[in-house]
Amino acid sequence: MSGFRVVICGGGIAAVEALLRLRRLGGDSLDVKMIAPNDEFVYRPMAVREPFAFGSPRRRPLRAIARDGRADWLKDSLAWVDAEAQVVRTRAGETVEFDALLVAVGGRQVEAYQHVTTFRDAEADATYQGIVQDVEEGYTRHVAFVQPVGPVWPLPLYELALMTAERADSMSIRDFSATIVTPERRPLAVFGPAVSDAVSARLTSAGITVHCDSLAKVPAGRRLVIEPDGIELHPERIVAMPRIAGPSIRGLGGSGATGFVHVDKHCCVPATGGRVFAAGDVVDYPIKQGGLGAQMADAAAAAIAKLAGATDTAPAFNPVIHGKLLTGSAPIYMTAHPLGSESFASEVFDSPPWPAEDKVVAEELGPYLAAHEEPRAGSRSG
Repeated sequence: MSGFRVVICGGGIAAVEALLRLRRLGGDSLDVKMIAPNDEFVYRPMAVREPFAFGSPRRRPLRAIARDGRADWLKDSLAWVDAEAQVVRTRAGETVEFDALLVAVGGRQVEAYQHVTTFRDAEADATYQGIVQDVEEGYTRHVAFVQPVGPVWPLPLYELALMTAERADSMSIRDFSATIVTPERRPLAVFGPAVSDAVSARLTSAGITVHCDSLAKVPAGRRLVIEPDGIELHPERIVAMPRIAGPSIRGLGGSGATGFVHVDKHCCVPATGGRVFAAGDVVDYPIKQGGLGAQMADAAAAAIAKLAGATDTAPAFNPVIHGKLLTGSAPIYMTAHPLGSESFASEVFDSPPWPAEDKVVAEELGPYLAAHEEPRAGSRSG
């Protein structure tokens, strides 16, 4: 294959979405190479279910995805970018030329606290299954869930709390309690007031105590101090979400002190000659979520296809947050349209307005995974 050379760095939701959209827009006029260190694509948004014996998240070999997208796959990682020379250098020392580059390497998950269990979706079973078992066996009666300040995707925190409380209730453990500590003004404020109302009602029904506008301090194991009220709790287990940090990519000056990459409305990185794009958690957009990463990837893919002369239009990134909150019982489906930095138009649905198995709404990735779904036996539904 020879043509306009596109390099995609990354192997997650944004990278795969971009590959599929590029191939649909540009056909075989694009010569695409993926650079990613992972052997498998893992649909991590559903990983939160794994510790509760609801089965593992969907997986597909990255080699198969690259083959289906008629792309070459180089098992390696991005080291740095020379936008002027239009080359990337990999960790293994290879130099790869490009006509357009999409950086979709994600962010870094950083532990925000000591003395806690940090929940990582890549290691969901390993980090949380033991807590579920301790709750089921009656050894753990109080679990606190902590959201740190800074870039973080808070949805799994509420899911863990609701699913753990539901598991305790289903086993008639009546003295179990759960506490959430969050700097948000209201639960899931990122989704707007309609969603916050629905989630708050579900948390109240589950008997979960929520401390909003609060900062958590964990000076020692089993010791949680909630500021500014100075409330001190002693839960048996404390679970925290990781803070997301930027990868600080050499050669992309927009990374700045935070390590995230700045982009314009077409997800193009400034001062790169209009040939370097970024999508997903690597971007400095304040809300970190796979569906938004997919929307960025679609915008970037359209701009790349236009740059290659394969299409005449390139719609800008227009964020719409779609969410599916797992609760252990009926999920809550929700959407939010950001109207500004602090304003959202949000809706809540009892039944899914998109395919029920999709926790992240991605226009290309969702149908692709559904078409390659393999039957899985021996797992609970939920």
